[in-house]
Amino acid sequence: MDPSICTLELLGVFFSGGAWLCSLATTLMSTWLTLSTELLPTESYELGLWETCVVQDLGGLECRPYNSLLGLPPDIKLARILMCVTLGTGLLGLLLAIPGMHLVNSCDGRLYDLSCKRALKMAGGALCLVAGVLGLVPVSYIAHHTVVRFFDESVPDMVPRWEFGDALFCGWTAGFLHLVAGTLLLTSCLRLTRDNCNTPAPIPQVRGPPGYPFIKARSEYV
Repeated sequence: MDPSICTLELLGVFFSGGAWLCSLATTLMSTWLTLSTELLPTESYELGLWETCVVQDLGGLECRPYNSLLGLPPDIKLARILMCVTLGTGLLGLLLAIPGMHLVNSCDGRLYDLSCKRALKMAGGALCLVAGVLGLVPVSYIAHHTVVRFFDESVPDMVPRWEFGDALFCGWTAGFLHLVAGTLLLTSCLRLTRDNCNTPAPIPQVRGPPGYPFIKARSEYV
């Protein structure tokens, strides 16, 4: 087994776990958008997928969950759905990639076991790529709407505007890590397939007539 393949597997699983934790943090954080106004300089507002919070300069924090699901803005509904799907897809990809590693129960080197591990690892890598795309969609969508509303000339300048929060940057990081993890896992599968193709197959030998050395099953002189 090529050590580089094991290295790619370890890095892929490591990045996949880190990406899932970042996605979980992004989903739970209440700092998707932040707002501060000069009228109330001692307070700032935070908007998340599940609640809104008021932060005071003295350290006070008051959060209130949304009262109605049907009354949510469409972008918040979309972000909720896609982030939950991202968490499920990323977790499934991680759970499939771990048993597909050759360092996990790799004592038996039969061809069936190797093909099964390769299939698990490929499925895990593909799910990581899907989770990366799904995680980047809601974050980028809300960021796009925030930029459009921020530079909307029809809104007076005195009206406060929402700005990017820490959760958006955490979501972008999670999506990027998911894409890197999926790429590493799929690359290790391709490297393993190439190594298997380049491995020479053993040629059986048969005993020749008395006085002659061992010859191959098929003569090279025919």
